Amino acid sequence: MREALDQALNHLLEETLRMLSLVREMTQEATEALVGNNGARAEGVIAKDRQVDALELKVENEAITLIARHQPVASDLRLIFTVIKALTDLERAGDYAMHVAEDALFLTREPPLKRYVTLPEMGRRLLEMMDTLAKAVAERDATLARKVLEMDDQVDGLYEEITRELVTYMMEDARTLTKALTLLRVARSYERLGDHLENVAERVIYWLTGEVYKTPEDVY
Repeated sequence: MREALDQALNHLLEETLRMLSLVREMTQEATEALVGNNGARAEGVIAKDRQVDALELKVENEAITLIARHQPVASDLRLIFTVIKALTDLERAGDYAMHVAEDALFLTREPPLKRYVTLPEMGRRLLEMMDTLAKAVAERDATLARKVLEMDDQVDGLYEEITRELVTYMMEDARTLTKALTLLRVARSYERLGDHLENVAERVIYWLTGEVYKTPEDVY
C-alpha cells in the first residue's frame, strides 16, 4: 500500500516538473522570438499554451484521485496540496510566456525600437529560476527553493530598469509610444512570470519544511 502511494506521489512530482519544463520552453522560445523578430517562433509558443492547460487539468485530476484512493497521511497531503497549488501558478506562468510571444508577434510588423538588452536578460534570469526550482523539487532541497526567491529580486530590479528606460523613450519621442508600450507589457509579463515562480518556490519550502515562507513583500 505504501509503495503504491509513494509511486503515485513520485509520478505527481514528475508531471509537475514536466509542466515546469514546458513553461521553460515557452519562455525561452518567446524570448528568442522577441530578440530575433521571429513571428513563426512566437506562433509556436502560443500554440504550446494549450499543452500547459491540458497538463494542469490532467495532473490535478490525478492528485484528487490519489487522495480518494490512498487516504494519505498529513505529510503526504502537504505534498499533494503543494502540487495542486503549484499547478495554478505554473499555468499562469505559461500564460505570461504566451503573452510575451503575442507581443513579440505584434512587434515583428516593424523594425525594433532598439537593440534589446534588458528584456532578454530578464528572460535568461527566469530560465535560471526555473532550472533552480526544478532542481529544488527533484533533490528536495529547501535551500535551493529559497535561492529562487532571491533570484526573483533580480528580475524585479531589471523590470524597474527597463521601465525607466522605456518611459524616457516615450517622453522624448511620441512616435515610439506604441512600440514602447508593447515592450513595457513584455517586461510586465516577465515580471509577473517571475512572481508565479516565486509562489511555487514558497510552496516547495512549505512542502519540505512545514514553514509558511513569506517574503518581505508578503509581510508588509
